[in-house]
Amino acid sequence: MRSLVAFAALAAAPALAQHPVAQLNAGMHLIRAEVVSDPGTRAQGLMYRKSMAQNAGMLFIFDEAAVHCMWMKNTLIPLSVAFIDENGKIVNIEEMQPQTTDSHCAKKQIRYAL
Repeated sequence: MRSLVAFAALAAAPALAQHPVAQLNAGMHLIRAEVVSDPGTRAQGLMYRKSMAQNAGMLFIFDEAAVHCMWMKNTLIPLSVAFIDENGKIVNIEEMQPQTTDSHCAKKQIRYAL
């Protein structure tokens, strides 16, 4: 099972959308992730973005562990989502196509999605 090794402290510098940013470590990969943790920013997600930098993403922090799902309505770029449990282990990864309303769900309860 893959794991997201470290959730770094939130950086003070905001990302393009004015979200806090976290440096994440997944094996030898460093990921700069905008952090969204309230219902409004989670609902907006990466909608309307025309591009994303390499090794960039968005970390969704949910209020409670559950089987959370994602969709791509109004999202213009293809994305992969990693569903992550409370211990930082990746449960499953789903490939998502732009501008669809297909649901992509965690295979078990998770607390985070990247």
